[in-house]
Amino acid sequence: MIPFRDTLVVQKTPYVTWGLLLINGLVFGYFQTLSDGEMFALFQHYGLVPARYSNPMWALITKTSADNYWPFVLNLFMHSSWMHLIMNMWMLWIFGDDIEDVMGRMRFLLFYFMCGVGANLVVYIVASTSPVPVIGASGALAGILGAYIFLFPYAKIVVWIPLFFLPIFIEIPAIAFLGVWVIFQLNDATTTFSSEHATSLAWVGHLAGFFIGAVIFRLFVNVQQHNHSNNVDNSHFESE
Repeated sequence: MIPFRDTLVVQKTPYVTWGLLLINGLVFGYFQTLSDGEMFALFQHYGLVPARYSNPMWALITKTSADNYWPFVLNLFMHSSWMHLIMNMWMLWIFGDDIEDVMGRMRFLLFYFMCGVGANLVVYIVASTSPVPVIGASGALAGILGAYIFLFPYAKIVVWIPLFFLPIFIEIPAIAFLGVWVIFQLNDATTTFSSEHATSLAWVGHLAGFFIGAVIFRLFVNVQQHNHSNNVDNSHFESE
């Protein structure tokens, strides 16, 4: 199932969501002007490399600073491929505006970074000796999904069923779509741990971001705005 859109009404223009989309796009566009070697060097310096903080010798060899913690934030704006970028930004486009709407712009921005940084911390704890750069906004986006499933469990998500590339679209409740999403993340995380050849802990970051968002979103929600959103007939209007 590929999400196409949701049907919630947004009351305010989601400038923060649009800004995050723009920044991620511009950063990725800049990466496309670099050689593979230059891009990898940026991933090493500004991506989250757990070994940099757990192994001083590794940091010395790679000429990176173990005292620089900006990668826990900056890696949220770095993507390795067009598909990586498009998948993350598509999820932000569909779900981010609704969460921004009920939180307000500045609270939403803080929530986004807390989920992303929190997911990065979990990845570091789980794989503190890994020399592989961890990049991408997935942890922050997973936090948005964690908030969405509790704030709008019965909102309708229009999904595309790619059956022989036919245009088959159906509406399903958000709780069903996101429930399936969590199951897939759990399966992929389990596969990662059980395979001796696996090198990516991205799925762990996804799950961590989701559960962080599900736990802390209440601290950021504008209750009055959320109640208003729930009282709006949203069956004939799609989010921007």
